[in-house]
Amino acid sequence: MSAIAPTSTSTSAPSPRCRPVPPLPPPPPRAKEPLRIGSVTVPTRFFLSPLAGYTALAYRLTVRELGGLGLATTDLVNARSLIERRPKSFELAATSPEDQPASIQIYGATAWEMIEATKIVADLGPSIIDINMGCPVRKVVKAGGGSALMCDGEGARRLVEAVVEHSPVPVTVKMRLGWDQQHPTAPELARLFESIGVAAVIVHGRTRAQGFSGAVDRSGIARVVAAVERMPVVGNGDIRTVADAEAMFRETGCAAISIGRGALSNPFLFRQLQHWAEHGTAGPEPSFEDRLGVMERHFHRLVETRGEHLACLQFRKVLKWYSYAIRPPKELYLRLVNLPSRSRFDEVVAQIRAAGPSAPLPSQFEPRVPTPKGPIDRW
Repeated sequence: MSAIAPTSTSTSAPSPRCRPVPPLPPPPPRAKEPLRIGSVTVPTRFFLSPLAGYTALAYRLTVRELGGLGLATTDLVNARSLIERRPKSFELAATSPEDQPASIQIYGATAWEMIEATKIVADLGPSIIDINMGCPVRKVVKAGGGSALMCDGEGARRLVEAVVEHSPVPVTVKMRLGWDQQHPTAPELARLFESIGVAAVIVHGRTRAQGFSGAVDRSGIARVVAAVERMPVVGNGDIRTVADAEAMFRETGCAAISIGRGALSNPFLFRQLQHWAEHGTAGPEPSFEDRLGVMERHFHRLVETRGEHLACLQFRKVLKWYSYAIRPPKELYLRLVNLPSRSRFDEVVAQIRAAGPSAPLPSQFEPRVPTPKGPIDRW
């Protein structure tokens, strides 16, 4: 296919087609301070949540270099898969010195599996080991892991206590508010976990039954904060903008925030949050070149960490996110949909850079963040 002619002689982006950003409320004083999680000092209070298939090492390193990211967490890793030494589990748990501080997140249903998995991942270089008690996906819950543990206080205690006793690094727990609205067990569990040595809990402000539907319940997270004495509680859910982050801090009293899909839609969000914490504003919008450069570096890191074929397959999952941010000409977008090779990627990116965006860039202060749809038991 012949190269598409540039739409202009400049690669500068048209003015964003968005509403002016309203003045932001001032950040709480703690927002600009480092956070201690056990023996680990986290430089900022803005964390990246794990999203299976998206937030692998290549993405985490790309976001880190933009600034502002404190703690990042790997994809959740099945304890039994680690014990059986399945290569995929070690790919998911991969981290590096440049990816610190980082948590490796594990899940399982029995204490002995979690003990063995803890011993294995401790050798992979994490700053923290995180126990997943929040995943709502059916295959995880059906095996007794993820959100299912929120229905079994004694089983959760045994499992978490076993990991704490055998981990050489601080242990945290990621959970939801409860199984459903009739069983809001998070405050009770958080209090229990603090008593057995958990260093922090990360709370998604929905129940398992909600999935990602409805609004996040910040009052539920506030009840978890009130239930503990000193243990940091990290608020998670529906944080897409700096204003959402401010509301989470203010309404819950949480020590830090953790961001998932909001960070995929806007990789610059951590940089904006740090600027807000230090200066009271979110700073300037990222330019077209800024956005294109992030996509480019992310793909090249995927090639480095996963090989060309798997990198192309994985990049297809995030192409729509990047396409929304950079607005490439449709013909060029379609050339990336079934991306076959690194050379094709580099060729098309050069054409996108020359052509510039085909429409005004959307504001990164008000990103579009899709969430899973359909009955949760079908996930």
